[in-house]
Amino acid sequence: MPSAVDSVFEIAFWFSDRALNDNEYLQPIKLQYLMFLAQSYFAVAYEGKRLVPAIFVAEVVGPIEPSIYQTFTRGRPSLDVPINLNDDVRSFVDSIWRRFGHHSADYLAKLCRRNPAYKAALKRGRRAEIDLAEMRDSFVASTETPAVDSVVKPKVMRSHTGRAVEVKAAEEPVDWDLANMPLGPV
Repeated sequence: MPSAVDSVFEIAFWFSDRALNDNEYLQPIKLQYLMFLAQSYFAVAYEGKRLVPAIFVAEVVGPIEPSIYQTFTRGRPSLDVPINLNDDVRSFVDSIWRRFGHHSADYLAKLCRRNPAYKAALKRGRRAEIDLAEMRDSFVASTETPAVDSVVKPKVMRSHTGRAVEVKAAEEPVDWDLANMPLGPV
């Protein structure tokens, strides 16, 4: 199944940029936990689909994505990676940031290390792959982590009268043929 973004770096840079915009220092290990949570919750919210084309492995410190871990250990790398997130993905990672970004790395470490998928992978050995289906299932069944509907909130806007309305992407684009539309009553 294809991922929602082209590169794992798009989401890592998005979190890094968001932290910078919020005047928050984003430790490399905290980035790992946010990425793991984002991948897991995305799989829950989007029926097993991957957010990023990456695998997470079990290390003693918690779940990590090896490429991002190696690249960000000395700070944000100097890579030219375009961040082209569609509105749904941008809204999704924004929800993850709003729910978990203010927590400490220690808090997120405890949360991620209690995850059954992580524990099962660590039992198989250090650097054992954490299966995406196991990640999804463990977040669905867990009482240790917030439910997906309390993390990923639908995009809500206000109508001209102030009433809350849920905003969704159109199923199919509407093709308005303005040249052939009637000008008066039909």
